[in-house]
Amino acid sequence: MAQFDLEKEVRDLAARRDINAAVQNYMRGLDRLDRDLLRSAFHDDAFVDAGLSAGPPDPYCDFCIEVLSGFGASHHLLGQVRIEMTGADTASGECYFQAWHEAKDEDGSPRDLFISGRYIDEYARRNGEWRIAKRRLITDWVTDDPANHDFFAQPGIHRGARRGEDFSQMRDWPI
Repeated sequence: MAQFDLEKEVRDLAARRDINAAVQNYMRGLDRLDRDLLRSAFHDDAFVDAGLSAGPPDPYCDFCIEVLSGFGASHHLLGQVRIEMTGADTASGECYFQAWHEAKDEDGSPRDLFISGRYIDEYARRNGEWRIAKRRLITDWVTDDPANHDFFAQPGIHRGARRGEDFSQMRDWPI
């Protein structure tokens, strides 16, 4: 019977927590159009391949902000996140996602663009920080349908916002 190693178990749990934080910062940065938060998910020498853009993290983050700025809103949702520790300072992962984008037809009619897929990742701990070292976006399915966003015109509806104007960032409670 193997001896239980509490210190190793705690290191593993802390690594998984920190890797998940990087993955979540990436998604939140996309939706809030927060480039700094998005960029914080990657090591400086990371390689990111989303198909339409591949290379270092800085041009990739600029690309993401530019593309997503063209949509009225977006909502990225993480599904299962599988992390496999491959060494003391390395790990591999696969993160499922679904992403909704508020798009428009050429005539201005609203559309709902859904993209679903997975991120295949390599993570590394450097200077005590776990971040993404390599990432490839795999698209599994897409649907682009006419939309009706009249719901948002109702009084009292709290709609998400971007660029620091979302309630989750301002938290401007009335009392």
